[in-house]
Amino acid sequence: MQRIGNVSRRRSFLWTAIGIALVALGFVGGRLSLIAQHPIIAEPAFRNLSASYNEIRADFLKNTDPSDLINGAAEGMVASLDDPYSRFLSKEKGKAYVESYEGEFVGIGVTVRQEDGKFIITSVIKDAPADKAGLRAEDVIVQLEGKPVEVKTTEELAQKLRGKEGTKVTIGISRSGLSEPFQVTLTRAPIKQESVSYEMREGGIGVVTVTRFAERTAEEFDKAVEALEKDGMKALLLDLRSNPGGLLTPTIDIANRLIPKDKTILQVVYKDEKRVITYRSKQEKPWELPIAVLTDSHSASASEVLAAALKESAGATVIGETTYGKGVVQRFRQFYDGSVLSLTEAQWRTPNGQWINEKGVEPTIKVSLPEYASLPPLPSGTLLKEGSYGEHVKTLQSMLEALGYPADGTPGLFDEATKRSLESFQRDEKLDVTGELNDRTSYRIVQRLSEKLKKEDAPLLKGIETLKQQLGART
Repeated sequence: MQRIGNVSRRRSFLWTAIGIALVALGFVGGRLSLIAQHPIIAEPAFRNLSASYNEIRADFLKNTDPSDLINGAAEGMVASLDDPYSRFLSKEKGKAYVESYEGEFVGIGVTVRQEDGKFIITSVIKDAPADKAGLRAEDVIVQLEGKPVEVKTTEELAQKLRGKEGTKVTIGISRSGLSEPFQVTLTRAPIKQESVSYEMREGGIGVVTVTRFAERTAEEFDKAVEALEKDGMKALLLDLRSNPGGLLTPTIDIANRLIPKDKTILQVVYKDEKRVITYRSKQEKPWELPIAVLTDSHSASASEVLAAALKESAGATVIGETTYGKGVVQRFRQFYDGSVLSLTEAQWRTPNGQWINEKGVEPTIKVSLPEYASLPPLPSGTLLKEGSYGEHVKTLQSMLEALGYPADGTPGLFDEATKRSLESFQRDEKLDVTGELNDRTSYRIVQRLSEKLKKEDAPLLKGIETLKQQLGART
């Protein structure tokens, strides 16, 4: 399965050791079959791997797990490629990787944040097991299977809450207004991961936001467009900002809907340019509405493919910032134990033949978000108070200033002025007025900045204005 990428964030073949021999594994009937041994086993250096494995198993002071040694060797082999996009992910990591693109996972249907050592439910997915059991936002998960929650991160908690469909998990919930926690047993079920959202803005501008390209993204996109068309959409604003990429197939499917038939979408060029695949639009029904695309420096890979194709083959206006610049293609394969090899196999060109790796797609109209939108997050567990200093304090001061609580003290130093500004914010937000930054105050600051950004989203406003002008020129 091809993946056009993931910035920080699929692939064709892999070697995994069985005993001390490397054997290639391949897909069949949905998963894997054993195929011929790869010639790599004939390499003289392979004896080093074999000897090391045997010696570790025989003489290392502590007990060892053969699969851990083998997976470690695979991880090291891929790491030696010095390619940021090629990775070997063993067992559970590989399963989680594949699951992230499948459009659904099995769990209870909550999103959780960590706040001052507590795991607080931020939202509950409609009709999921948690919703049907009556769980709410701001409920605190305090127990798992009758014992206090001992995990340290939200990722670890998520692993505990997920599992096989039909299995049960019992959690203890602390809720504001109740003196004692209560227990609830939930049956894990498939939870859809939505990658497309939409809204209608003034003037008939339909805004469709694609956060990544997963298995169901094209289907979700079609439903969004159909809903907007029923509401009288006159122009489409496609928001690809902070989209890290994903699968190639849904990307092509969306392009097929928006780009004129037979126009080029992209060219995929394989090793030594011995094979070049050109994808052309298979559009069935002409798209007649104006299109504009929003990008930023975090738009990568598949989102760059779509942005470049719309710009060069459909005449769409690209608004925002130059994209990330990931012009290589990976293919991934999953193995019998869930492990995954993600390997870079090709690079791609835009319809006009431009390489974009490390260059990106240039916007037609350059517009950036306000400076505060680029502020780094304050890590969970960060406690800042008078006397603290450093980059986190500087970030806090910038956030407070953006919200109208300027501190006239020394940048990077939590001084009396910073304390007064924070106290004013806490007072206005009806928080405990401590003059110290804890997770609860930090979360509220981020909430308010997010609300402010929605009103001051310059690229979005420019996109709406541009499409209105194009519609006006048509009349």
